[in-house]
Amino acid sequence: MVLRASLTVVQMLPGLESGGVERGTLEVARHLVQNGCRSIVISGGGTLEKKLRREGSEHLRWDVGRKRLWTLRFVWRLRRYLEREKVDILHLRSRVPAWVGYLAWRGMDPNTRPSLVTTVHGLYSVHRFSAIMTRGERVIAVSEAVRGYILNHYPETPEANIRVIHRGVDPAQFPYDYHPEASWMADWPYSGDGLGGKRYVITLAGRLTRLKGHEALIRLIKTLRGQGLSVRGLVVGGEDPRRRAYAEEIRQKAVELGDDLVFLGHRSDIKEIFAASDLVVSLSEKPESFGRTVLEALSLGVPVVGYDHGGVGEILTRLFPQGMIPAGDDEALSNRVMGLMRDPSLRPPPVEEFYLDDMLDGTLSLYRALHAERRGRGSG
Repeated sequence: MVLRASLTVVQMLPGLESGGVERGTLEVARHLVQNGCRSIVISGGGTLEKKLRREGSEHLRWDVGRKRLWTLRFVWRLRRYLEREKVDILHLRSRVPAWVGYLAWRGMDPNTRPSLVTTVHGLYSVHRFSAIMTRGERVIAVSEAVRGYILNHYPETPEANIRVIHRGVDPAQFPYDYHPEASWMADWPYSGDGLGGKRYVITLAGRLTRLKGHEALIRLIKTLRGQGLSVRGLVVGGEDPRRRAYAEEIRQKAVELGDDLVFLGHRSDIKEIFAASDLVVSLSEKPESFGRTVLEALSLGVPVVGYDHGGVGEILTRLFPQGMIPAGDDEALSNRVMGLMRDPSLRPPPVEEFYLDDMLDGTLSLYRALHAERRGRGSG
């Protein structure tokens, strides 16, 4: 049987403002267009919508991400759209849109409806609401840690349906041994000399939300200062509007550190900041599903120290095991950092896995294989 070379793919997510899910959606959408497929994204829209359209995808601005009963009105509209446009793949990337998409899909003719793909992007709280992310005919896990989470908490999910497709880094965007442009460095005030000489810059990337490890960073800097070491901590990440009380709380706890700890807010120059840092830390108390910022720092050749759990532990095990420490162990953290400060030659080697291209090719191959399987069943 000769299959159509192109596919029509719909991806659904709450919005297109910023974040890992949004970024991955745009990357897959661009790859689909480059490979002659029709790419459609359904979301509530946002700042990335123009970029999505500019790169050749279509966008339907449907507010499918709100946890409101009236969001279910999109079920019937989506069902009609999928039928009319003869969509081949429906890819659900977040829980509320996934309920809308699944209910629409379930009510369609099994012989003609799209193939259903879900991606488990996070280690969600375990309940029926989250279980929707395991209902795909194929379930993409963004790490082995996520695969284990699915099998442990949703054992009814057929193991054969799960595919691990790691998120990836583009080495062209995060090249090894990258040095920021001189003009950027001229405006960068945080790597200069401290009172005791050049400061050792430690960066934590994470929004100001609880469990991201900001308090552990504060304790680390206090310990290092107590050892007479000249250090500066940088926190890259904006405030969550719903958690402003925590943001204020963490800033108050850092007051006594003065300019030894700087809150930079949301930044678009994370590559330059990482490259200008001596060390990146990942100290989230809750395991991360993957750890994109850890991978980006390692791709640049910047050492990373992080907790040995979740996706971060998975990445460090394979790329820079010298950076792994037990979760929540302040003594191990300070000792490991001081060891790296004493031996600046201890750096990660060039990254040779977790590539963005592998993620994109793996996703498109999954789409095509699932579509071919459905067509094969239809011809039987």
